[in-house]
Amino acid sequence: MGLLEGREAAARVRVEELRAEAERVLAELGAAEVVWERRVIARAELGEALAVGSDAVVVPAAEAPDPAQTEVKEREVPVAGSVVRRCGEGMTVRALAPDYRRIVELVESEPGGGEGVSAKELAARLGLELVPAKIETVRSRAKRLVERGWLTGSPSGRFTPRQPTATARAAADRPGRPDGGS
Repeated sequence: MGLLEGREAAARVRVEELRAEAERVLAELGAAEVVWERRVIARAELGEALAVGSDAVVVPAAEAPDPAQTEVKEREVPVAGSVVRRCGEGMTVRALAPDYRRIVELVESEPGGGEGVSAKELAARLGLELVPAKIETVRSRAKRLVERGWLTGSPSGRFTPRQPTATARAAADRPGRPDGGS
């Protein structure tokens, strides 16, 4: 009995060490993602500035657009390679880059059996070649969507829509919305 208690204590210590390490790695990952997002934005800004070149029009200070509104517009239409934003109140799949948006849409369009969709099924529906590299890329993206709150993942490796996302999408697709959309 004493031997088992000793092994249990050692296992508990190892679990606590690994949890602390995981928390440290997640914090470091968050900081690295912030830096990466800033670099992506800087590269896009530089590309726009270089594309405009000498044809640039100087906007007077009184007519300059509000930076907060400009930032929102840029984030409404993400580009491939952009950071996956956390799902928040009132956000729609339009906040995601096209590849991620397509994955969420495919998962949400699944018939409601609650079973979910596997990464292999997603890869097939995306028209990708069913080789391990492509399937793992889809799995990685779907897991990132789970981490950011866009999807729910099951221990069996299947992905299902997150209820608030599916509800918000259904509400957005209903005709006669209060905002005048159809």
